[in-house]
Amino acid sequence: MAAAAEVAPAGAGSEAPAPPVCVLVLGMAGSGKTTLVQRLTAHLHSQNSPPYVINLDPAVHELPFPANIDIRDTVKYKEVMKQYGLGPNGGIVTSLNLFATRFDQVMKFIEKRQNTSQYVLIDTPGQIEVFTWSASGTIITEALASTFPSVVVYVMDTSRSTSPITFMSNMLYACSILYKTKLPFILAMNKTDIIDHSFAVEWMQDFEIFQDALNQETTYVSNLTRSMSLVLDEFYSSLKVVGVSAVLGTGLDEFFVKVSEAVDEYEREYRPEYERLRKSLAKAQSKQQKEQLERLQKDMGSVAMESGKEGCLSLAAAALELGKVASFSGRRKPAHSKFLHIPNSPTPSSHPTVPPTYTLFPQGHHLTLHVHLLQGPGT
Repeated sequence: MAAAAEVAPAGAGSEAPAPPVCVLVLGMAGSGKTTLVQRLTAHLHSQNSPPYVINLDPAVHELPFPANIDIRDTVKYKEVMKQYGLGPNGGIVTSLNLFATRFDQVMKFIEKRQNTSQYVLIDTPGQIEVFTWSASGTIITEALASTFPSVVVYVMDTSRSTSPITFMSNMLYACSILYKTKLPFILAMNKTDIIDHSFAVEWMQDFEIFQDALNQETTYVSNLTRSMSLVLDEFYSSLKVVGVSAVLGTGLDEFFVKVSEAVDEYEREYRPEYERLRKSLAKAQSKQQKEQLERLQKDMGSVAMESGKEGCLSLAAAALELGKVASFSGRRKPAHSKFLHIPNSPTPSSHPTVPPTYTLFPQGHHLTLHVHLLQGPGT
């Protein structure tokens, strides 16, 4: 059964290519994130659905999978540490910040590959807090989620979570990431080849079983853990959990079924919210531009242009043309152009009076007014 082939986003049957699904792989150091990405990549290649793989860990020495985009090709981690006098974590944060400034180019590469790649796998740094709580992590996550269906996969080391207190610590971190990213969330319990993840699923589904396990703990933290387990009960009810082994490759079919469910959740609940935020932002920008134009017209309304004895002409009249040339009759050629030049000398009596021509040129968020002076023939 080719489970990966079943995970097609909505609209795959239409003429337009379906957008790829972005899978952000997060997890504690040593949980097996990179190994899981390598296994997912191999699995998708075996299903004739090669993914687009991105590495965001600037400090990794070797990658066990081929990366289409590697942050190490753009930012030299050790050079950043040396140049800015930073430690390991500071170097990773700064490297990510530098890379995030060019992430619009990454988005263009992903868009070009949407005809050939159904999935975009993104491996993040081992220091999870560097990505989840930094500005660059937020920029990258929101950029992806605003354009493509995006899913967050939190990789948990099952073999190190057999203690109820350690398990609760992992769940609290997973909950914080869920509310930080505000994206569909999958909990991948890795290393099931060492220990089965069924005990953790029971702890999440049955409060009394977890309490019995906590009774064996005698530390003061057990009381806090007991209280927190009640708080996380709602979190458990809607959590997508899957047991996988990055070493053996087991559980991947079920993993992609959960990804399919998460994509449906994204289309149903998350995309409308992002569309609402996008429209709200566009409306705010339009309002700001309108206010800037009104201020421009108000400021320019008091400026008068004199041309000989023919009276005055308000610059605001030209501003209302919004970039059009207010051309007057006459077969005259522009003699010269000056920035905001206001003629103050009368036109020679030997030539008929020629009004100036006004042109508006947009520059950035402002409008720059150029005044082209027209002179009579023979001058």
